[in-house]
Amino acid sequence: MHLQVSDVSKTFGHGRAAKQVLEAVSFDLHAGEFVALVGSSGSGKSTVMRLIAGLDTPTSGMISLDGRPVRGPGSDRGMVFQKYSLYPWLTAAQNVAFGMELQGRSRQEVRERTSYFLEVVGLVDAARCLPRELSGGMQQRVAIARALAAEPRVLLLDEPFGALDIQIRESMQEFMHQLWQRTGLTALLITHDLEEALLLASQVHIMAPSPGRIVRRVAVDLDRSSMADLRLSPSFLSLREDLARTLRGLDAQPQ
Repeated sequence: MHLQVSDVSKTFGHGRAAKQVLEAVSFDLHAGEFVALVGSSGSGKSTVMRLIAGLDTPTSGMISLDGRPVRGPGSDRGMVFQKYSLYPWLTAAQNVAFGMELQGRSRQEVRERTSYFLEVVGLVDAARCLPRELSGGMQQRVAIARALAAEPRVLLLDEPFGALDIQIRESMQEFMHQLWQRTGLTALLITHDLEEALLLASQVHIMAPSPGRIVRRVAVDLDRSSMADLRLSPSFLSLREDLARTLRGLDAQPQ
């Protein structure tokens, strides 16, 4: 699997009303990698995600998946949003099964894969619960299970834990890391939370605003055997402060 974003720019509007929101954004994502885009509001993170998802098209540049241009939405890209976006009238199991049913999979395969992915995200006992009966963190795990069950080549995570309180967010970050280790999924995370990016990603790209562009790329090689210990480790705190200085410098620049 190879997702390639090559010199992508995006402008909204025309003439005097035109506003460039992305400028020459390039990066690669390979099978099994977990990459994060980090930036403040206005840095174009969500626009990049929409373009990769095929919900919009670049003004210039190219996005390709395994050499094929991305020209619209597809099941090869699974997306998890900040808001859980579950169907409230369907149970957890039915929500997970929904995408597979649209793909035309057999009933037996849908049942087996639904059970498997509910087990992967630790929600077998909640299979018959409606979304309103689940906590925010549990709802987001259902959304992740639904995305994974459709067998996407890459999982797109758009601020997936931004709506959760800090305690649940931290537990979900640990869950996401364990899921990555267990399944070998390929993921692209966008977030304004620098700590979250460093906890989860092996590559972090820092984006500057107006127009959005990548200004720094960092390989993250940290011991993630214990998230609690990692958050307090000198290497983690030093790297977080280093990148925070970069972000503060960008925010201080005139727009």
